[in-house]
Amino acid sequence: MTPVAAPIARLPDWSSLSGLGRSAALEQCRRRLAHVGRRLHAVEHIYPAEAPHEGPLSGLPYVAKDMFATGRSRPSWGCSTPQAPSLPRASVIDRLDRAGASLIGIATMTELAYEPSGIGRRGARNPWHFDYIPGGSSTGSAILVASGCCFAALGSDTGGSVRMPAHCCGVTALKPGYGRLPLDGAMALAPSLDTVGIFARSASDLALIWPELSGEASVLPESSHGAALMVDAFADCDAEIAAVVRGAVGVLAAIGMTIVERPGFPEGADQHALTVLKAEAAREHRQRIDDPKIDATLRKRLGKGLSISDQELSSALAARDTLRDQFILSCLGEAGVALLPAMPIRTPLVSEVDPASSHFNPRTLYALSRFTRFVNYLGLPALAVPAGFDSGGMPVGLQLIGRPGSEAALLRIAVRLQERTDWHGRVPSAVASEIADEP
Repeated sequence: MTPVAAPIARLPDWSSLSGLGRSAALEQCRRRLAHVGRRLHAVEHIYPAEAPHEGPLSGLPYVAKDMFATGRSRPSWGCSTPQAPSLPRASVIDRLDRAGASLIGIATMTELAYEPSGIGRRGARNPWHFDYIPGGSSTGSAILVASGCCFAALGSDTGGSVRMPAHCCGVTALKPGYGRLPLDGAMALAPSLDTVGIFARSASDLALIWPELSGEASVLPESSHGAALMVDAFADCDAEIAAVVRGAVGVLAAIGMTIVERPGFPEGADQHALTVLKAEAAREHRQRIDDPKIDATLRKRLGKGLSISDQELSSALAARDTLRDQFILSCLGEAGVALLPAMPIRTPLVSEVDPASSHFNPRTLYALSRFTRFVNYLGLPALAVPAGFDSGGMPVGLQLIGRPGSEAALLRIAVRLQERTDWHGRVPSAVASEIADEP
């Protein structure tokens, strides 16, 4: 009887490797992308190997969501055929290239980045359990980081599209503040909410990548000594999710962070976020509403956005600055950081969010972005980090929200959390045996 290889305990992060270890990791990611990534239906294109060049991120293997112009393939935006003409390469791709990072492939996404569950025509699979959703719309990006096919990935976040898959797949993801990174060369969904997002196995790796993308100093600031717990959000959660995330908050408290409880939830911002998302997405992709090549459910969703008047859209956008100031004053306060779960529910089964299934529940689909979309409307930076696992062995994410320009401070808090926990970088159970059997 052939012995079964024991699953490896953890995937390393880039920060922990050097020299030959990084060279070997780059080649290993290329092999996994072709094998594991394909099996998970998370890969759109695999690029031929190119010798890495020097820079702060020399050799770092990463993938980009299929909505960025890379100069090497035409993006399809999650659709069945390419959707964009040949465009100059996106600035974020250029910045990573100059830093020496190696773009090894393109990750799948849901059609037009407008499906929070992650299910779609590609049939992408959650690497922890194939019956559960991987989260969307930056679906393949999260899957490939989680399954060890790359060390980092570019995505986009309009209503939670990096933070939701980070929760579902157990990785770390940064949504920068609005306008902090350029969006040229990327598909637009709702321009007033769109942001570039970044996935990595750890906050330490994101702390290496962020300065190269943003142009900020590489030295992380001292993290905040306090944080505000959004108690109404915790009360509105599944009890198990609240308990898991409170456990992670307890780790922050144990390392010296003062945690204060703050009532209230920005319901007005949440409703305006939905208005802006629906209205702008419909206007941005109006020509696709009657395109039979686009999924019928998506076309119906886009069509509903046209019922929102220009005046309603303008009113929603006009209220943003006031609501942002209110949130910063009433929730962030002196702490400067707010804490809440990345999602209010456990990662759902695919059947619960698939309109074609008899088990479909539209409330479940709506709940996925309940705790993320208001952050896009307010334009604030947010970070999702692994916070533990639910009773079914699926990952759970903690979300940190900060003041404008506080991305580095959020990363520093997460680095401290991950120095004392081991939830990040674990090998997903559904692919553990394949990774363990690698030569």
